[in-house]
Amino acid sequence: MRRHPDGVQLTRAQVAAMIDLTLLRPESTARDIVRLCADARIHHVAAVCVNPVFVELAVRELSGTRVRVATVVGFPLGATTTAIKVAEAREAIDHGAAEIDMVMFIGGLKGGDAPRVEEDIRRVVEVCHQHRALCKVILETCLLNQEEKLKAVELCIRAGADFVKTSTGFSTGGATAEDVALLASVARPAGLGVKAAGGIRTADDVRRMITAGATRIGTSSGVAILQAWEGPQRQ
Repeated sequence: MRRHPDGVQLTRAQVAAMIDLTLLRPESTARDIVRLCADARIHHVAAVCVNPVFVELAVRELSGTRVRVATVVGFPLGATTTAIKVAEAREAIDHGAAEIDMVMFIGGLKGGDAPRVEEDIRRVVEVCHQHRALCKVILETCLLNQEEKLKAVELCIRAGADFVKTSTGFSTGGATAEDVALLASVARPAGLGVKAAGGIRTADDVRRMITAGATRIGTSSGVAILQAWEGPQRQ
């Protein structure tokens, strides 16, 4: 299995470049998003991940930086129709989003309707790639057995996704190192990234996820994690 170098060996700046600073709580306000973007600018993270209603605000706040704006589609259940997911993605990209984290049709996978799940992903991937945006597919691994997790990654590969992502953070469980390693064993040789998200709150959590094969980390605790990070060089 190909794995990322041990997280302990990474500098704070390298870890920051893997973090999606996330704020998806329903009670979040515009003021909260402005603070999130200020933190993102200071710490030079990979992206902020916000709800669609805040995409334009985040894009304005991060203008002139390298921090990308990500948003969610079909969130958090994955049970909206493909047409709605495509429309959500297109509108978000029109407003400046550079990354789309879509929730897979979980019930379709569990019900054995793989062709519909693959087409659902493919349609969102197509609109993302038409506008040079990345598409991450949230699998919600806590609701899947091992066979389903592997099948989900296979469908993402076939549909052309850029990343698989463990969790929404709004279901019965979040990311585990075991799930990340399983997803990475199939996704990374095929050229897909692996985003660990859900319940990642400490530097030790991040180390475990990176060592297991994560290439991106979604967390609402990114600032605290980076402040606590100790690598080969303190930055």
